[in-house]
Amino acid sequence: RTDDPVTALSAGHPAYVIYTSGSTGRPKGVVVAHRNVVRLFDATRKSFGFGPEDVWTLFHSYAFDFSVWEMWGALLHGGRLVVVPYEVSRTPGAFLDLLAEHGVTVLNQTPSAFYQLAQADADASPSGRELALRTVVFGGEALQPSRLADWYRRHPDDTPTLVNMYGITETTVHVTYQPLTRQHATAAASVIGVGITDLRTYVLGPGLELVAPGVVGELYVAGGGVARGYLNRPGLTAERFVADPYAPEPGGRMYRTGDLVRWNQDGALEFVGRADQQVKIRGFRIEPGEIENVLTDHPDVAEAAVVVRGEQSGDARLIAYVVARGALCGAEARKFARDRLPDHMVPAAVVVLDRMPLTANGKLDKAALPEPDFTVPRPGREARTPREQIVCDLFAQVLGLPRVGVDDGFFDLGGHSLLATRLIARLRSAFGVELELRALFEGPTPAAVAALLDTAGPARPPLTARESPSVLPLSSAQRRLWFLHKMEGPSATYNIPLVVRLGGELDREALRAALGDVVARHESLRTVFPEADGTPFQRVLDRVSVELPVTGVTETELPDALKSAARYPFDLATEIPLRAELFRLTPDRHVLVLVLHHIAGDGWSLGPLAADLTRAYTARVEGRAPE
Repeated sequence: RTDDPVTALSAGHPAYVIYTSGSTGRPKGVVVAHRNVVRLFDATRKSFGFGPEDVWTLFHSYAFDFSVWEMWGALLHGGRLVVVPYEVSRTPGAFLDLLAEHGVTVLNQTPSAFYQLAQADADASPSGRELALRTVVFGGEALQPSRLADWYRRHPDDTPTLVNMYGITETTVHVTYQPLTRQHATAAASVIGVGITDLRTYVLGPGLELVAPGVVGELYVAGGGVARGYLNRPGLTAERFVADPYAPEPGGRMYRTGDLVRWNQDGALEFVGRADQQVKIRGFRIEPGEIENVLTDHPDVAEAAVVVRGEQSGDARLIAYVVARGALCGAEARKFARDRLPDHMVPAAVVVLDRMPLTANGKLDKAALPEPDFTVPRPGREARTPREQIVCDLFAQVLGLPRVGVDDGFFDLGGHSLLATRLIARLRSAFGVELELRALFEGPTPAAVAALLDTAGPARPPLTARESPSVLPLSSAQRRLWFLHKMEGPSATYNIPLVVRLGGELDREALRAALGDVVARHESLRTVFPEADGTPFQRVLDRVSVELPVTGVTETELPDALKSAARYPFDLATEIPLRAELFRLTPDRHVLVLVLHHIAGDGWSLGPLAADLTRAYTARVEGRAPE
């Protein structure tokens, strides 16, 4: 009967809606049909052989799609489902007892949760406790295979079988299947395997072209697991669920995951990272997972997580968090990383935790990681002379610390090469001497630096205003960037974007005029780089008209709009190295994007640029002349 709401349902109707976090902070509800869930277990039946004798755990919140695999897996195979109390799920030792007591055979875990469970298992062995586990399925997070080495050492018969399954809510829990062996624990790459039999997985470049094996590209998923879309979000659905140009029949869709992968030589997919999780520190692009892998190579490190935090000095710093197996201090772990990583990848601090904080879904809770403490708990020897005291004070100012002892190491307190150049400049101003940067690396304490001041040469002459030559040459750094620009053509490789959200009433004309004021004040912002007879030179323009185009966008459209703005290709021969664009979200909410080419500044330059623009805009709004 078509008027019966029960009999009128079909396999294509929604089975559930699960919300996932969005880049804008607004959760989005993923609508998944009944047939998607049923086909998931049909497609994986031969791989696992689940049956009525299996005992599963409901470890995860039903608001996390991993629970779909747990609940429906037990129900569709006639198995038993053990609901894990929340307190037990957060107490690895108690969870081990539950697994043994109920004879659990199928365990589903995020890697973060399993690392803690494995550590509890190691701490309790030998306990006489017998586990009935035959299958452990990983999902929800990227797996670091090296962290499984200790588990395999303690389970030489390779029981239970460990399986890595990459997946996302928008493609119904799981996408790939990869049984793990002890050989995988010696590999650096996180192998996620091949697609489930009824799915198609593509590794595509920016033009949706198929990339060659070994080349990193974005993962797209098509086939029976693709969800219907986002609940009441047609624009976002159209953005992420796109047409499949490789579908066997017209009209197919594929989901754009935002994850970077590559095909390895064995024909399996390797997970590289999120396209939006690379970080840029002092001009270097860094994948935090690479640092985590190095830290977990330390025999006393059970887990590691690396995040970026902003500091009082205005710098972004890498902070590492580790869970130790034994007596391990943060300084020892940091030295271990420093011996194996380039300077720009060494964490400014390593914080030792008893346990990594987890979210309700069992993933790492980055928001709950504590702030690092750079203060010196027991300062050493006090300064003996006024000179030593001044050097200590300069160390503290540059590092953003309340005080520094005379024997404290600059780099042990979170210093790095960029801060080192600032310290050298402050020493020059304070004492009128010129120290080489190398001296600070050779003797990184206030005592060592103070001892060098008597033998240091006089400071270089201060910069003074002079008449510019008729042809202004490029600096060595500018020449390098100009050469790359000529070789590659206009590109966004050396763009430095600054994004500022503006709330309240905005005077757009005053903002545009303020931009003109800032450009007029700084010659570097109104310089172009033409060439004469094959030789580049700087031409400082007397007057520049600064444009400020305004575009209306939604929050959903904003990320792509920002990305497009940041990738603007400058023509250095004819365009000034600064571009501005304003995006209007609502009448009282705007986002300003400033894109600075590296030939005119660096990451540190963004601070003074933003401050100057703020002062100029305030003056324009108040009707004053800009300072």
